[in-house]
Amino acid sequence: MLKSRKLLILIFAFSVSCLSARADGIDLDSLKREISTVVEIGTRPAYTLRTNDFFNRKTFSAHLKYGFRFKPGSVLGDRYPYAVQGIGIARNTFFNKSEIGNPIALYVFQSSRIATLSNSLSLDYEWNFGASFGWKKYDEYTNPDNMVVGSRVNAYINLGILFNWRLTDQLNLKTGIGLSHFSNGNTSYPNAGVNTAGGNVALAWDFSGRNPVARTSTANADFSRHMSYDVVLYCATRKKGFLMDDNSAVIVPGSFAVTGLNISPMYNFSKYFRAGLSLDAQYDESANISRHVANTSMPSDEDIRFHRPPFREQFAVGVSARAEVVMPVFSINIGIGRNVICKGPDTDSFYQIFALKTDIAKNTFLHIGYQLYKFKKPNNLMIGIGYRFK
Repeated sequence: MLKSRKLLILIFAFSVSCLSARADGIDLDSLKREISTVVEIGTRPAYTLRTNDFFNRKTFSAHLKYGFRFKPGSVLGDRYPYAVQGIGIARNTFFNKSEIGNPIALYVFQSSRIATLSNSLSLDYEWNFGASFGWKKYDEYTNPDNMVVGSRVNAYINLGILFNWRLTDQLNLKTGIGLSHFSNGNTSYPNAGVNTAGGNVALAWDFSGRNPVARTSTANADFSRHMSYDVVLYCATRKKGFLMDDNSAVIVPGSFAVTGLNISPMYNFSKYFRAGLSLDAQYDESANISRHVANTSMPSDEDIRFHRPPFREQFAVGVSARAEVVMPVFSINIGIGRNVICKGPDTDSFYQIFALKTDIAKNTFLHIGYQLYKFKKPNNLMIGIGYRFK
């Protein structure tokens, strides 16, 4: 099994592969003359949302990003005139280096326009997805108060809404708000998750010096509504914890395998949006293990023993509604589903999915996702590969 650090490093490595990816079957290396560089520097003062009194404090991060946009007049520039994508690095501080650390985040990002407010002002969105390194994790003896972070490497997700002010032909000022989430996807415990909310101020330098203009007729000239079918195979590892009848917490020793298969018929409403249903099958080696404790009296987690749950309690099949925003290189997929073939409280529930799809070849993509269940509890990572039948 992969350790949590290796698994989360894979998240970032898979995502950064977008720099050599293909978008809609077009080799980005052949489009160098149609790409313009964008460099951005910014700060994000924020507050940590309450998950534990230990983290009820302010936070701050500084960001440096390198991105690119497709120039007006190119195929992808006309289709996605406002999209900027690339890689970023951030230094985070929670003003408690000895117990939390000052983690560094490495991530891929993408931003684009939501609405045009004036000739020089627009409302934009931006997301970041990657991994953060350098956390001080919980230790019973050397860091006992940090009951939130259980690994030195954590996944990093951010979503922001920004006002984009065009100051000159090349310089933009961005101001807005955003939410960030740090978690290891249950690959280590504790994993309460670190959530922050705050502001965002940044300056972006666009080396093209040209104002992007949407050309709707050109962008949609070769598009017709149609069905496509995504097949995704993924895997991950996870830890497992639960409460006994006396409310004492138990961390199950070792890590457990998770594998899954998604078959998703999707209707393509436009070049930018597709939606549909997905048939989701998942095997979780740890599911319902709390129902199979072999010895009910134990002085410590290390002494607890379990019977292996039957396969029907570890395997579940569900149906989810999916919506997907389609952009160059990346697609963002969200879903809400319910297991319909299942047995036991761990699988008899609703589940939610957030996934990033990164094109690596024509019709082939990397799939990096995160699954929640019961709308609040982290379940597992979903790292795999997919193929799109058209």
